[in-house]
Amino acid sequence: MLSNYLPVLIFLIVGGGIGAVMIIAGFVLAPHKPDSEKTSPYECGFEAFEDSRMKFDVRYYLVAILFILFDLEIAFLFPWAVVLDKIGYFGFWAMVIFLGILVVGFIYEWKKGALEWE
Repeated sequence: MLSNYLPVLIFLIVGGGIGAVMIIAGFVLAPHKPDSEKTSPYECGFEAFEDSRMKFDVRYYLVAILFILFDLEIAFLFPWAVVLDKIGYFGFWAMVIFLGILVVGFIYEWKKGALEWE
């Protein structure tokens, strides 16, 4: 039984080893020439104009939640489309109900104005 997991263990060891070698090679081979511009906290061209602990508008979080929601929807659609001929009408109607619930949620967010910016 454990012999079935040996390829997975080998894969994890080789992958971890390659990752560790790449990180160590980056530290060893990278040029070390720090200057005041490179070590400054802001490289975007201007200094910070507010406190870093300012509160964010809740709409940022709503948009992030919507993105995750619809990203997961797509993650469910691909495997469903691959096995649609095997799962038949039950699988088809289950996905129609799932998509219907998501559309209702999307319409609710749209009507509440979560997708509009000022």
